[in-house]
Amino acid sequence: MESKILMESGTNELEVLEFTISGNSYGINVAKIREIINYQPVTPIPNAHPSVEGIFMPRDTMITAVDLSNCLQLGEGKPGGLFIVTNFNKLDIAFHVENVVGIHRVSWTQIMKPETTLSSANDGISTGIVNINGKLIVILDFEKIVSDINPDTGIRMSEIEKLGERERNDIPIVLAEDSALLNKLVRDSLNKAGYTNVMSCADGQEAWDVISDAQKRGLLDEVCKLVITDIEMPRMDGFRLLKLIKENDKLNHLPVVIFSSLINEDIKRKGETLGADAQLSKPEIGNLVTEVDALIKR
Repeated sequence: MESKILMESGTNELEVLEFTISGNSYGINVAKIREIINYQPVTPIPNAHPSVEGIFMPRDTMITAVDLSNCLQLGEGKPGGLFIVTNFNKLDIAFHVENVVGIHRVSWTQIMKPETTLSSANDGISTGIVNINGKLIVILDFEKIVSDINPDTGIRMSEIEKLGERERNDIPIVLAEDSALLNKLVRDSLNKAGYTNVMSCADGQEAWDVISDAQKRGLLDEVCKLVITDIEMPRMDGFRLLKLIKENDKLNHLPVVIFSSLINEDIKRKGETLGADAQLSKPEIGNLVTEVDALIKR
């Protein structure tokens, strides 16, 4: 089963693939999925993380297999079931699940942020919850799952340190990122790179409220001269935020940078269609700073 569903751009919708582990329903954004294949034996890796089942090579491409049941502290997965083969952060990873239920098309406004108690219980690996016909589906934070297994796949402050000493720049930047951890990491990275005037927003809706309100009050230049946004966010995603900015005659001069784990050729085409000024994959924090430098000079 291959995923070839392409979402329209800027509609603030996503498609969620529902799958099960230990009888519980979980979800993943279809945009992350390359294909779904039947389980096949894997080659174990010595001294690997407990959640890594091993490696295998479908179509001559080496892929790491991750046991989602182990990640969720639900015991070890048994042979059988399916592999959801994903691509994000420029990594190909297969997640072992029991069963695939189907695909649901929903609005980001339907995605509820998990309560603190839920996040703590699952070590913060849930990005949201959606109610489908009375059934709650927990959408997992696959980036955090992979980062917990191998921290080198996440944002590295060392990339900023390689840029050397930099002058302070107080140009106002609005950052839209729903992950509290990533929001802080990106903001801290920008601060370290000299950009000290960064306003953090928890999602696209909050960023849009800040920007549109500043424009109405004649304070746009004081509040925002550049936008950095994730794509996957509750309430309003990054594509919708980009579309609203670029279709507004009083705001479309604002440079918008998409900083997301989803960046691939299809996503880039969508971003270009909507007018994105730059698009970068999330681990590339050094390249993000370089791109911000270029856009501000321009």
